[in-house]
Amino acid sequence: MFDLAPVDLATGSVLDCCAGGSGFAAETGGRAIAVDPAYARSRHDLGERIRAALHIGDRIIDHHADRFDWAWYGTPRRRAELRNAAAERFLADLGEHPERYVAGALPDLPLASGSVDLVLCSHLLFTWAEHLDEDWHRRAIAELVRVARREVRIYPVVVQGTGDRVEFLDDLRADLRATGRHAHLREVPYRFQSGANEMLVIAPADERTPVRST
Repeated sequence: MFDLAPVDLATGSVLDCCAGGSGFAAETGGRAIAVDPAYARSRHDLGERIRAALHIGDRIIDHHADRFDWAWYGTPRRRAELRNAAAERFLADLGEHPERYVAGALPDLPLASGSVDLVLCSHLLFTWAEHLDEDWHRRAIAELVRVARREVRIYPVVVQGTGDRVEFLDDLRADLRATGRHAHLREVPYRFQSGANEMLVIAPADERTPVRST
C-alpha cells in the first residue's frame, strides 16, 4: 500500500506507526521498528485482541463486500487468510524479537529525533478524521516528521467508510511546504477501500520530488 520499491528497504531503518498486528516488521527484519500503544499489553492479551479485531473486521466486510475493490485480494476469504497469516507472523516475531516492538502512540512517540530513515503510517491519520481533529493531525504529522531522517508516507488520505478526501488535507500540505518540506500526493497500486488510491509523501525540500505527485 506504500508503493515500496526494493531500494526503499535496502538501506536504513523503517518505522511502522501505529502498527498494531501488522506483519511488516517481522517480514522486513532487523531494520524495522513497530510502534503501537497496544504493545504495552501482554503478548497473550494482545494476541486475543488482535484475533478478535480481525474477526470483527471480516464480518463487517462480509456484510458490505460490494463497497470494496477486490482486484487486489481476489475474495473476502483470501483477504481474511492473508490478514490472519500476517497477525500470526507478528505474534511469533514479537515473542522472538520483542525489541522491535515499542509501546507508544501519536502524537508523542518514544523515539529520538531523526532516529529512522523512513516512516510509514497506515489507516490512522485521515482514516479517523471524524474522531481525530485537525489539531491532532498537525501534532501527529509533526511528530512523524521529527523522527524521520528521510521520508514519511501516510496512507490513505480519505475517511474510513465514506472514502471522502479530508477537508483540511490541503491546509496541512501548505503548512508543511511553509516549513521547507515537500508534501505531495502519490498514487499507489494498492486498491481496496473506495477512493483510497493515494498516499501523502513528506520529504525534505532537498529531496527530488518523484514523478506521479500532485
